[in-house]
Amino acid sequence: MLNKFAKGLMLVAGFGFTSQALAAPTNNELKIGISQEFETMNPLIMTMSASAYMYRLVGRSLVNLTPEGKWVAQLAKEIPSLDKGTAKIIDDGGKKKVVATWELLEGAKWGDGKPVICQDFITAHTIATSNNVSVGEKENWTQVEKIDIDPKNPKKCTFKYDKAKWDFYQLAQFFPVPTHIEKAVFDKYGKQKEGYEKNSNYVRNATNPGLYNGPYVISEVKLGSHVAFAPNPHFYGKQPQIKKIIVKLIPNTGTMEANLRSGTIDMISTLGLDFDQALAFEKKAKTENLPYDVHFVPSVTYEHIDLKLDNPILKDVRVRKALLYSINRDDLVKALFEGKQQVAIHNVSPKDPWFTADPKVVTVYRYSKREAGKLLDEAGWKMGADGYRAKDGKRLSLVFQTTAGNKTRELVQVYLQNQWKQAGIEVLVKNEPARVFFAETMTKRKFDGLALFAWVSSPENSPRSTVSSKAIPNSSNGWSGQNFHGWANPTVDKNLDALDVEFNASKRTNLVHDILKAYTMDVPVLPLYYRSDISVTPKNLKNYKMSGHQFYETNNVEDWSLN
Repeated sequence: MLNKFAKGLMLVAGFGFTSQALAAPTNNELKIGISQEFETMNPLIMTMSASAYMYRLVGRSLVNLTPEGKWVAQLAKEIPSLDKGTAKIIDDGGKKKVVATWELLEGAKWGDGKPVICQDFITAHTIATSNNVSVGEKENWTQVEKIDIDPKNPKKCTFKYDKAKWDFYQLAQFFPVPTHIEKAVFDKYGKQKEGYEKNSNYVRNATNPGLYNGPYVISEVKLGSHVAFAPNPHFYGKQPQIKKIIVKLIPNTGTMEANLRSGTIDMISTLGLDFDQALAFEKKAKTENLPYDVHFVPSVTYEHIDLKLDNPILKDVRVRKALLYSINRDDLVKALFEGKQQVAIHNVSPKDPWFTADPKVVTVYRYSKREAGKLLDEAGWKMGADGYRAKDGKRLSLVFQTTAGNKTRELVQVYLQNQWKQAGIEVLVKNEPARVFFAETMTKRKFDGLALFAWVSSPENSPRSTVSSKAIPNSSNGWSGQNFHGWANPTVDKNLDALDVEFNASKRTNLVHDILKAYTMDVPVLPLYYRSDISVTPKNLKNYKMSGHQFYETNNVEDWSLN
């Protein structure tokens, strides 16, 4: 694979498609390469990183987390505060709850000129809390019990939360939808399973400017090819300087650099270049004096393998631990990433204040073929003459899936497949396009064994959506939640509930550490490594700043300039 890729670059160079021969992009147009196709532009339903990356070009929420890790108001005039009295804790029938006043910016409008009002949040809340609508983080919406509108001001509303949560103000994914466009769709199709998702204007008429309130609106969508964006004349903030942005889908990361050199794209997004490619391209950019900057930013992105705990083989924790003991992750990050990405020990990144590597708290699994073999023997999986383990006449065999065309993940798969073979475990690779893998296979828990992908979050973010037993997607909850592995731990559920309402920072940390203790003992997931975010930009792109967390740099696209 590497040789084929290298030859491809030589051929491109041979035809004269060198970066030096290309004119620098201007504010007239910027073409961005992305390796994942989005599954929807509906902010209530989207779960893929590609969707979030593009949606931040066209949509805003009440608040946002800056690249520096500070919460700031966005669609809201200010963040409600207990100290200022704009939020307060009340006693509601013996239960403590929070009531907070949110006031929207006067200038906030949809792309058709209609004002963004509190009713748009009520409509979004109604849709997102429906059992017939699949929402990745349902808790993000159900935490708000009720929204009341000030009778004198349609832009001023009171949010009543179902409990007194310390992070009540962190509503960066509590997006509004335009009532005047989407309510009729939900009223007509909302009683059908997936009826709203399939008939939403975000699917049926994605170029309707009234769907968006950010600096851009979507002007063209061509599935499998590109999405084009044009400035939103009704944007409440400063008008963006770049007149047209095209996000171009290039699913095979191996061809991304060739597209950059040929001028098909001007820039590679955070979701574009594999780590090994970025390392090589950075060296070439310096030696060949190419007009690009390569950015590496440590992030909270957690590359891991979800284990399908419904699988009879994986129900046994000894097998799960053996899978982890069987892989040399230190060698993996050295071989594939020159040691520039850190081995993960659990789902909390070292960038997060909640991180811990304390052996008294978490179980760390160092590579040990001996320990892996011992556990598998204890579980009844005996090594056969063919080099594979078996029990009751059945081979120890698991299906391993990830996003097809992602070069790094495919290399990781090959590496892990070989290591597990040495332990007597057969692993069969069955990859799918990202759109299918995330929108169907993972969301509806159709994977059978192992699923390799990444989570990206924000610091001090509750892991509820991925570890709560209530977040296991199923038909009865509209396939909502992101606990795809199906882990259910009553103590973890209890600690998650306690975490939400704990206003003492030190006690919150202790609760998270208790969750991590169970997470590393039960091994519902195989942690691999914490990723660095990577992107490549033209040298003349100004005011571009990567965040390293889930609120992408596109959130500040109106500041970008190519002058």
